[in-house]
Amino acid sequence: IMNTNHFFIPQTGSTNDYLRQMLNETNLPEFTVVQSDFQNAGKGQRGNMWESERGKNLLFSILLKPANISASEQFLISQIVSLAIKNTLDEFADGFTIKWSNDIYFNDKKICGILIENDLNGNKIKQSIAGIGLNINQIDFPKNLPNPLSLQMITGKNFSLTEICENIVENLKKLYLANNKLEIKKQYFNNLYRKNGFFPFQADNETFSAKILDVKADGKLVLETNEGEQREFYFKEVKFL
Repeated sequence: IMNTNHFFIPQTGSTNDYLRQMLNETNLPEFTVVQSDFQNAGKGQRGNMWESERGKNLLFSILLKPANISASEQFLISQIVSLAIKNTLDEFADGFTIKWSNDIYFNDKKICGILIENDLNGNKIKQSIAGIGLNINQIDFPKNLPNPLSLQMITGKNFSLTEICENIVENLKKLYLANNKLEIKKQYFNNLYRKNGFFPFQADNETFSAKILDVKADGKLVLETNEGEQREFYFKEVKFL
């Protein structure tokens, strides 16, 4: 059943922008969802485009008003959203992880991208819009995408987009309303992609081998090289090879 705060738009530039526009015109309740069949300007992290076949995948944005999360802890929202998606997908298959900072992977392939836009008011978060692009029923992808995958490719089944959307929102509400920051941080860390062992990374055109030690409250990734040196990186300062 669609609740009154679940808006469906056949096509839009980006669900994040659409939701923001709605917010400018009216006061929307928390957990308002804007879902679309097609985005012609879907946004990924730092200006990457999100490509999706019409009507096949889950494209939606959700509004949060996290009064009890300070601006310095805003990465918590990213952790909650990625855990909610992973917890939902775990019902269908094993092998999902969260690739720092917030992509969802199945083995070594990306199934979901998340873009979180926080509006700050001093040291408080006024509102947060989480945009989610989750590959569900698409089986043909453009050749230029590095490693795409969908839930149907993993399971061989076709899914209801709205049902999965509602499950994600339910899982998100559980984590968000419980607001157990330590538990969220722990679960997030335990579900990280390549959490165990040493793997190749690249930073400043230099390649090195390291293991993940920690993810700080502000989202900084802490790595330990095999020489035992600790190195810290913000998003986009380091990449997995």
